[in-house]
Amino acid sequence: MLLWLLLLILAPGGGQSGVSPKAFLLLKPPWSTHFQKDRVTLTCRDFHFPAQGDISWYYNGMSLNKESEEIRIEKTGYYKCKTRRSSLSEPVYVEFSTDWLILQAPYPVFEGDKEVALRCRGREEASITEKTFYKDELKISSTSPFILNLVPRDNGKYHCTAKKRNWIISSKETSKPLTIQLQELFSPPVLTVSPSQPTEGSAVTLKCETWLSPQRSDIQLQFCFFREDKAVGSGWSSDPELKFPIMWSENSGSYWCQAETATHSVRKRSLRSQIRVQRVPVSDVNLEIYPPEGQLIEGQSLLLICSVAKGTGTVTFSWHKEGTVRSLGTKIQRSLSAELWIHTVKEHDAGRYYCAADNIHGPILSKLITVKLRIPVSHPVFTFSLAGAQAVMGDVVELHCEAQRGSPPILYWFYHKNVTLGNSSAPFGGGMSFNLTLTAEHSGNYSCGADNGLGVQRSEVVTLNITGPSSNKYKASLITVGVPTGLLSILGLAAATAVLVGYFRTQRSSGGHFATGTPSYSPSEFQEPSWSRTSNADPQNPKHSEPPALQEPQPVYSNVNLGDSNLVYCQIWNTPHAKENSANSPRRHWEDKEPTIIYSELKKAYPDDSTGQDSNRNIDEDATENYENVPCTSSAVDH
Repeated sequence: MLLWLLLLILAPGGGQSGVSPKAFLLLKPPWSTHFQKDRVTLTCRDFHFPAQGDISWYYNGMSLNKESEEIRIEKTGYYKCKTRRSSLSEPVYVEFSTDWLILQAPYPVFEGDKEVALRCRGREEASITEKTFYKDELKISSTSPFILNLVPRDNGKYHCTAKKRNWIISSKETSKPLTIQLQELFSPPVLTVSPSQPTEGSAVTLKCETWLSPQRSDIQLQFCFFREDKAVGSGWSSDPELKFPIMWSENSGSYWCQAETATHSVRKRSLRSQIRVQRVPVSDVNLEIYPPEGQLIEGQSLLLICSVAKGTGTVTFSWHKEGTVRSLGTKIQRSLSAELWIHTVKEHDAGRYYCAADNIHGPILSKLITVKLRIPVSHPVFTFSLAGAQAVMGDVVELHCEAQRGSPPILYWFYHKNVTLGNSSAPFGGGMSFNLTLTAEHSGNYSCGADNGLGVQRSEVVTLNITGPSSNKYKASLITVGVPTGLLSILGLAAATAVLVGYFRTQRSSGGHFATGTPSYSPSEFQEPSWSRTSNADPQNPKHSEPPALQEPQPVYSNVNLGDSNLVYCQIWNTPHAKENSANSPRRHWEDKEPTIIYSELKKAYPDDSTGQDSNRNIDEDATENYENVPCTSSAVDH
């Protein structure tokens, strides 16, 4: 009894809510046909043992006023029952016969039973002989009891005959036809879906639910699931459930299942169920950029991540740049995010970006995100801006440095012989200039550098060669080159001297420096002359032939001993004379001679000049009235 109870509880479908198990009837004795006055009882059972309360009985469809688990019956007809936890049982037809001969079949006989014993019984069994069994009027056996193999599913009619013996004569008796009542081994399966309205990306469980009669609880069932006309899962299995970890909209369709015995003797299928996997529209589309804030340097990689907060199924992601028609890229995948790389960003990649996501319901756009691109400066171009064809001492030259590419602000440096002259910032890009008043020492190599925080770039080196003075006041001192001392005009000397004195007074009074941003030098910064050279001037031939690249004479300025109140300044020119060679020779040879002193000390014509009262006088006044040329003293030469 305990084993039967355990099998009853564990039977497939037992206790499941999808298919309510049926109550079943137990007939005692287990025959569907009886003689009148036979004692026959019916018992109502469900998957619990025993059946608990609220038992209902029905006879020929009419309710009987009985609630007990077991009842005694005496009338021919159809009987059913049900309990509170079960559905209505299969009907059983019980016949009470008044005939002398009856054919008895056991109850219940289930689908798939291989052997069924039919019994031919007489009211007076001892007087029965020669029993014969027929199916549809055809003799099938003379053995009693007759064992019927492989119970047919048709409605064949069976009967039996027998000889009745008495004291006088014997007769042949025939039973009424009997139809074997087949009971369901298990109910037609029902396919259930959980959840009933699945959404994409969620797990779904299919269950093939059926009810196996507890009277055949030892029968093994197996199950198979189908979509349209193709099996899904692993095929036939003893597990009545099939689990899909993830369902997509394309998995929608018509599903059904089959259940059968392990011996394949009984197979039943469920009705079809339409499973429609719901798709959740995408929402909250968002675009992220790495590096964050979109601060990129030209040449770096840019990562664009498009994501959605919700959305199921296959999502189409696309990336766009504002102002362009074609998308930057598209990806179709089952995920809530997708990535797009721009491996080497260019200047034109700066701008505003957005992405879109779509899963059939229509694209949803993200907000715009600005990508800022910083461009390293290119090698700057360094140029001079001259007033004339040559750079001459005293000229103001504009040094200009400009990087053609680069994100502002840009800081520029100006270099002379790798020494920084100054720097300047261009907050909005473009180039910068630097003004420089030329002196002799400003000859040499110049360059500039540019930097916007992404690395310094240097320009090419430009060489600047500075020639002698270009203005009239300086040319006055240069026209003495190669002219004998005796030919020098005292008036011209005085005028030139006055200009130089005024010029250097101005320099000395201002501390010997130029305006801010312009390098300056004092006269004492000039290179001292070399007194070891000698002049090659030919006294017999005062006319000189100037070489093609005549080296300008280098004046040396030095304040003389101010102890002599009458002495203001001393200037010495070292004037090498050219020795003319043969016309066939392109080279000029120079021989060092004694330096020729063109003019030396400038002496005040007014003794009160030493008091400094004359410092404001105009240097363009007649120099002959203010200065005179005097021989240079040894102390002046020493300076």
